[in-house]
Amino acid sequence: MSASSFSLTLLSKTLKHSPPKIPILNLHAITPKTQLKFNPIFKPSSLNLFLTTQNLKPRSKSHCYSPIRSLFTGIVEEMGEIKQLGTAEHGGFDMKIHAKTVLEDVNLGDSIAINGTCLTVTEFDTQLSEFTVGLSPETLRKTSLIELVPGSFVNLERALKPSTRMGGHFVQGHVDGTGEIVALEPEGDSLWVKVRTAPELLKYIVPKGFIAVDGTSLTVVDVFDEEECFNFMLVAYTQRKVVIPLKKVGQKVNLEVDILGKYVERLLSSGFVDSLKSS
Repeated sequence: MSASSFSLTLLSKTLKHSPPKIPILNLHAITPKTQLKFNPIFKPSSLNLFLTTQNLKPRSKSHCYSPIRSLFTGIVEEMGEIKQLGTAEHGGFDMKIHAKTVLEDVNLGDSIAINGTCLTVTEFDTQLSEFTVGLSPETLRKTSLIELVPGSFVNLERALKPSTRMGGHFVQGHVDGTGEIVALEPEGDSLWVKVRTAPELLKYIVPKGFIAVDGTSLTVVDVFDEEECFNFMLVAYTQRKVVIPLKKVGQKVNLEVDILGKYVERLLSSGFVDSLKSS
């Protein structure tokens, strides 16, 4: 049994039954042949399997937007490595990550974007260079984090400070959904990446616009409405700093569209423009 399947099966039982009081599981001890570079491709996807085994359906879409509690730039600070995945004593599902840069000034309760998902630090050990975050069922439903296994690499970024330079764009860490990598094509020392996503997300994606892919601030090159795809290019430097090039065709990436498009849609649907015209 693979580490990812074991984690998923264990998580399903945890959500269905009250778990015993056990320490965080070290999956390294169970599966020594962990892949360190590439995440597995799930067929069927682990997200669908998780929803099926739990008899859970994706929640209906809401027009309510979450308040901004933390803000990120989409400029990845470092890649961390997943060390442990499993149930914790409190009954939740925890993820322990090895990192250095993001721990330099860490405090309990801090927000760190992990592959673009804003999560809260619940434990940390600066001597071991590790920190722990908790994952809720909704986070697993909404993101590609459920595909991670020990040894997987993830993008990490600390929340923005008032004194921080704004190098990317405004990223909330609220993943809107996932996309599937459909093509990886090198051109010189750069890499073209093509991603397919749902129409309800694609409508917010525009050529030359911003998008966060696994928490990385990127510029969209083209949008292919008929294929329900968009693409972007990674230069050589970026390829060395983020996890996207480590993934294979068929794997998922977290997507967060530019929030400005959502606000414009909200204003138009509320009749705000019509009220201005009539005034």
